Amino acid sequence: MELPAYVHLGPLAVHPHWLFETLSYLVGARLYVALKARSGDPLPAEQRWSIVAAAMVGAVIGSRLLAWIAEPGLAQAQGALLLIAVGGKSVVGGLVGGFLAVEWIKRRLGVTRSTGDVFAIPLAVGIGIGRIGCFLTGLDDHTHGLPASLPWAVDYGDGIPRHPAQLYEIAFVWLLAFGLAYYARFPRREGDLFKAFFIAYLGFRLALEFLKPGVAIAGLNAIQWVCLAVLLYYGSQVPYAAWRKARLAHG
Repeated sequence: MELPAYVHLGPLAVHPHWLFETLSYLVGARLYVALKARSGDPLPAEQRWSIVAAAMVGAVIGSRLLAWIAEPGLAQAQGALLLIAVGGKSVVGGLVGGFLAVEWIKRRLGVTRSTGDVFAIPLAVGIGIGRIGCFLTGLDDHTHGLPASLPWAVDYGDGIPRHPAQLYEIAFVWLLAFGLAYYARFPRREGDLFKAFFIAYLGFRLALEFLKPGVAIAGLNAIQWVCLAVLLYYGSQVPYAAWRKARLAHG
């Protein structure tokens, strides 16, 4: 297979990364609208769209920034401003950047409710679609795995079989989307669906990064350190929530 594998739409040869990234946004947005219409929205429209806008801006900044930190060679080759403008993105950085931006705007608006549940399934589905484009782009995308001798290892065009890390991620996030859809059928606390997505995905990425090349800092790369920090943050909330619930129960 020759990579990048351009997709031919009539006379046009479209780069797979651009095509599937665009599809991921379109499908994710359509799924978000459908789920919001079905489940209802606890927030007024003005507040919801302020939160959506903050999430988008935070995601763009976070995705570029973490990509820059994780692969400093890209910044040196392209220049920092060019990298931020057109190249180098990290899904983990986008998720964390969007999360931080949403928490900031919620405080500004005085919103105390959890607002992320409606995003969980669209994000899982959209990430999987986008990773198809990453896989079909090949080595240029910098999302491939380390060399491997496994039967399903993929030669991206340089004669070296490697872990198809993108395919691992596609399988995981789409299974996660089905799991979240099943979980959503049961009574739960507001915000639990998004937390389940966030914890599951970042835990998976923390493990997957061991199968991918990267610049290690004290044994972990930049993406892994971000994943670990968020997982520790959420882990610290569990005993606190249990203590608060027990305290309220006993007056």
